[in-house]
Amino acid sequence: MTHQHCDHEHSHSGLGHSHAPANFGRAFAIGITLNIGFVIVEAAFGGVAHSLALLADAGHNLSDVFGLLLAWGAFVLSARRPTERRTYGMRRSSILAALFNAIFLLIAVGAIAWAAIGRFVNPAPVGGETVIWVALVGIFINTATALLFISGSKGDLNIRGAFLHMAADAAVSAGVVIAGFIILFTGWIWLDPVVSLIISAVIIWGTWSLLRDSVNLALDAVPEGINVSEVRQYLQSLPNVSEVHDLHIWAMSTTETALTAHLVRAVLHCDDALLEQASRDLHDKFNIAHVTLQFESGNAAHPCGQAAEDVV
Repeated sequence: MTHQHCDHEHSHSGLGHSHAPANFGRAFAIGITLNIGFVIVEAAFGGVAHSLALLADAGHNLSDVFGLLLAWGAFVLSARRPTERRTYGMRRSSILAALFNAIFLLIAVGAIAWAAIGRFVNPAPVGGETVIWVALVGIFINTATALLFISGSKGDLNIRGAFLHMAADAAVSAGVVIAGFIILFTGWIWLDPVVSLIISAVIIWGTWSLLRDSVNLALDAVPEGINVSEVRQYLQSLPNVSEVHDLHIWAMSTTETALTAHLVRAVLHCDDALLEQASRDLHDKFNIAHVTLQFESGNAAHPCGQAAEDVV
């Protein structure tokens, strides 16, 4: 069987890979600086006020500093050129960073939850006014950081993740403010560990999805939002294509998706126009930016070794 490797990368068609605009580098730098400063202040005042709620919220904000660093790292590494040793460049490092980030945060939140449970047994006085003022600053910092990314939140998944994390942090800080007022007026110091456990649950909820998604991407699972059946149906609808096999869709990074497939066609000439159209459609319909297609004749005397569904 004759194989025609009419490989077609999306960059050849003029569509390119989708990365955040260069001006977001400054937004990342400002956002990370603001949030690191606030984490230090919040943790210090949490210790002074004996507030586990503030310490837990500081942990939550620290998780989003890691999220911003991860997004910024992917932003920077996406510009690295491929080498003979790393033919895809350094794009995949963002997936490894996400996996490490998730594991670290689950360990940290376990420590916070353990301390909160211990506070129920040995309650301590809480400075309600301190909790309120520090959390109010948190609302301001997180809202300001979210606004830095709002303009790019629709076009880039990394930017969107940064925006949503900061917006969620503002909401969590608002919850801490409410708890501080209740403690101030009622003296219910038991509410502090309760709020810290609630915040811990929020961190676990967000981190668990990060862990699941990063593990899936590290194992070359199909990225969320892409329907393999629909992609296969599209490829089978191409002119003169009678069969599609050895279809693989995976993440090259947290922002880029790649596809390879074998197309059995009755016509065996290298159709550059068809490859360009397929590459463009896969980008526009499924956000798949790096496409490699192989044409085959389907000659039974020379079967493709990857034709079977259970063969990788």
